[in-house]
Amino acid sequence: MSVKDRLIIALDVDTVTEAEKLVAMLQDHVGVFKIGMQLFNSEGPDVVKRIHSLGGRVFLDLKLHDIPNTVGKAGAVLTRMKVFMYNVHTAGGSEMMQKAVEFTAAESAKSGEPKPLVIGVTVLTSINQKILNDEMGVSGTVADQVVRWARLAQSSGLNGVVASPKEISAIRAACGPDFVIITPGVRPAWAAVNDQKRVMTPAEAVKAGASYLVVGRPITGAADPVEAAKRIVDEMEEGLNC
Repeated sequence: MSVKDRLIIALDVDTVTEAEKLVAMLQDHVGVFKIGMQLFNSEGPDVVKRIHSLGGRVFLDLKLHDIPNTVGKAGAVLTRMKVFMYNVHTAGGSEMMQKAVEFTAAESAKSGEPKPLVIGVTVLTSINQKILNDEMGVSGTVADQVVRWARLAQSSGLNGVVASPKEISAIRAACGPDFVIITPGVRPAWAAVNDQKRVMTPAEAVKAGASYLVVGRPITGAADPVEAAKRIVDEMEEGLNC
């Protein structure tokens, strides 16, 4: 896998027109495009087909969290939609995650579509220690909770997790070298942090062991998105070569 294939662009826009413009511009410079709730709820499932028609791979970031059978059936639908990966909340528990894996595998075998990666969301990158303890009522450190949920995801059959850069090393130590770690909260030194609480530069995140980096505004909001993407890929290369 080339370095650019490890870069995921967050299509945090309202319309398919805006998304298609970004995909057409960036598809030769990145590996995956993330469709989240903003774009999906605005344009519906057809937006996935539109991105596929331009040659883009899709990470469908809907953070499924419901009773096990409902999440499992949703996973089967997303498999038919040919997404490259999708995610569920690890807080939904092991049975829910197992159903997602089970239904995804069964649908892939039945339809012949490639089996998407099923990824668990641990602690959102907007959550810091105070929010976790005082507002959510979860004791212990953010890192402890992330690792706890990462281990649960792995034992439930998930391919990997989404976690902030600050927890990459701990997850690697707990879950091994083959477990996929998708890392948002990545900000090059020349970009604004915005609402992210636990951040690293692209070089730092890759060096720590991230499998994929998710980047949005530093690229999509740049005056020259292509140049911004190239700069981030260069930084990722530096991290790998350290």
